[in-house]
Amino acid sequence: MGAIIVCESEKSVEPYLQETVWNIQSSIPVVFQALEMDLPAGRAHSEAWHKFPPVKPVEVAPNHWRWELKDMPALDLRDVKSHPAWTALAARMSVQWGDAAVEGKDNQWRAIGQWVTTLEANRPDPSPEITAKTQTLIAGAPDFYSKLSRITEYIQKNVRYFTVSRGIGGLQANHAANIFRNRYGDCKDKTTLLISMLQVAGIHAFYMPVDDHRGIVDPDAPSLMGNHMITAIEVPADVQDPRLKAIVKAKDGKRYLIFDPTNERTPVGNLPSYEQGSYGTLAAGASSQIIALPVLDPDANGTEQKGAFTLLADGTLTGSVDTSHSGPSGANLREFLKYTDDKERREYWEKYVAETLPGVTLDAFQFIQPTALDKPLEFHYKVTAHQYWHQAGPLLLVRPRVVGTYVRGFDDKPRIYPIDLDATGRWRDSFDITIPPGYIVDETPDTVSVDVGFANYHSSVSAKGNLLHYEREYVVRQVEIPPTKAADFRLLESTILADEKDSAVLKKQ
Repeated sequence: MGAIIVCESEKSVEPYLQETVWNIQSSIPVVFQALEMDLPAGRAHSEAWHKFPPVKPVEVAPNHWRWELKDMPALDLRDVKSHPAWTALAARMSVQWGDAAVEGKDNQWRAIGQWVTTLEANRPDPSPEITAKTQTLIAGAPDFYSKLSRITEYIQKNVRYFTVSRGIGGLQANHAANIFRNRYGDCKDKTTLLISMLQVAGIHAFYMPVDDHRGIVDPDAPSLMGNHMITAIEVPADVQDPRLKAIVKAKDGKRYLIFDPTNERTPVGNLPSYEQGSYGTLAAGASSQIIALPVLDPDANGTEQKGAFTLLADGTLTGSVDTSHSGPSGANLREFLKYTDDKERREYWEKYVAETLPGVTLDAFQFIQPTALDKPLEFHYKVTAHQYWHQAGPLLLVRPRVVGTYVRGFDDKPRIYPIDLDATGRWRDSFDITIPPGYIVDETPDTVSVDVGFANYHSSVSAKGNLLHYEREYVVRQVEIPPTKAADFRLLESTILADEKDSAVLKKQ
């Protein structure tokens, strides 16, 4: 049995706004929908369409416009694996008026950036207290990176994320002096204080509206659409520091380091994986423009995992695992540690390890978290698992890949949406299993190697004496691939899955 829902709404837009967004697609089909906009006499407007061909409006009265759409299909992603954010795929239309109602996408983005610049004007002006603190922080700093890291880490560690909206506070930041004094603020407040402190240090920085989900900000659809504010830091031409990885170049040739001060665990120079490959508006007055956020090299993110295990004749496996997490992988783990206690951590990791090592007991675990955000975070743990080998007559089957999986999940359905790979990175595993006395390794799995361009995977198994050695490397070079690459994605996933399930064969001497 179906149902029909009919609704109508009317909204008066605040005078300081210059845009409205019409979300024309939902999770259910829409038979008919219309948007009417009544603008003041002489006020121009412009439109931007996302994931839908433009529809011309009808002027039903002087400067009163109406758009009509029929038979909009639902956007249902329930059974679609590794898909981009729902809002990134859903069709929408935005209408701009006022200064943003100009011809040409570049001009529209410039107008949006200028509006943000005007809105936040003078908010970052440094107070005497901000000036004094900044000068203390950067005293003796030997280079550009040292100045940056001292200021950014101070804000990350000392300014709590908290939202207090007054007036048009949902869009406009509080003054830097108040943010510094209160030691809290939301994303645009943290950016405001950062711009203020960098100004004292002689470094130019700018607001950059973004969304914390990739694909929502569309360079072909100029709009204020987005839910987050980060910072674009101008990098002098003579600064060439490999630690500054998240650099983009503007149309005028200037370089900007993209940094998110709200993310308390990602060091300056790096960038959270969920923002990589997105777009942001550089709000730099007349130089405002849309900019593609960088996708970082795989070496900027990843995990090293080494395990040493002993397999007993009764099938019990015991051992220890040492891991090192850098970049966004380390930042995610730091965030987890911030909001959990030892009991919650034990329960989480025991469940996590049990997903690939059934029946496991987490005997001990330890996190080593350095104070410097750009240093890898270490995690060490010990495990015991029973019935690890499987018997096949006189032979024992042993899986060389002990813990962890890189399989995302895939199917054979036709693909129409992009595939989200989450993050670039380099992940390495190395496991040694000491086999039971009286047994030798009779057969090992073949070496596996596959390169599909956007990612590559390699694994090998070897045996020497009573030691079974397994190692692998998984490298992801892109954060998103088009649906035309679905066959390559399935090949990669099926290769990894087969390798993770493969077994070595042991026999008695």
